[in-house]
Amino acid sequence: MPGATDLDHNDGGSQSAHVRPELMRIAVQVARSAGALVAERRGQARTSVSTKSSPTDMVSEVDRASEALVLRLLSELRPDDAVLGEEGTEVTGTSGVRWVVDPLDGTTNFLYDFPSFGVSVAAEVDGVAVAGAVCDPVHGEVFSAARGLGAWRGDQPLTVAAPVPLANALVGTGFSYRAAKRIEQAATLGRVLPKVRDIRRAGAAALDLCWLAAGRVDAYYEWGLGRWDWAAGLLIATEAGRRSVWLDDGTLVATSPEMLDELVALVQVPG
Repeated sequence: MPGATDLDHNDGGSQSAHVRPELMRIAVQVARSAGALVAERRGQARTSVSTKSSPTDMVSEVDRASEALVLRLLSELRPDDAVLGEEGTEVTGTSGVRWVVDPLDGTTNFLYDFPSFGVSVAAEVDGVAVAGAVCDPVHGEVFSAARGLGAWRGDQPLTVAAPVPLANALVGTGFSYRAAKRIEQAATLGRVLPKVRDIRRAGAAALDLCWLAAGRVDAYYEWGLGRWDWAAGLLIATEAGRRSVWLDDGTLVATSPEMLDELVALVQVPG
């Protein structure tokens, strides 16, 4: 996780600038391929499912199959790169590039056939995402970005959405798998909800951040994200003109520059 502020002013190594479009192209290719695998398995029975951090934190055979496909593709396309995957992949590399992968973001949604899940693939240099893609196989969309070069939905550039007052903001969020943390998050929600238009909880952080980039929500905050959850999505949101901050407790807050401080004041734990 970054420090107290976002990644906006860290370029991830100037030596990587000339390869960022190629890394983005590869991220799109790999995310699409894994997204196609996920789509093929959609609607299958909830078999071969286990749990991770809590009884509600599920991992499926499809998570593992998608991660294996991503690893195979990256080993063919970028054999000298490192890879970090949510389901246990950790490959060392020599190139200075590391791929951070969520092979199925929104596993619970996938298992219930709730239409919000995807594949996230990001390339990092010096710990900073410089290219990334998120595939939404349900809606046939791919979001992508390269640091300093912009963000896209398909081949359409994503531009800065017009700012709205906090009172008119549609805000995305998510909740922990830990029951005790959910109690704290309910208190945060109690502070935020009366001050905004409404709350949306779709259950896939990578897509939440892409929808922020596309203007489908005006703001987003969440505690406890893994690096694979936000590496590509946060880059896409940033390149679309959104700004973000990491709070001291590990909560990510992202929205328009005009609204950021006001939303942070609501989300932060009092005292």
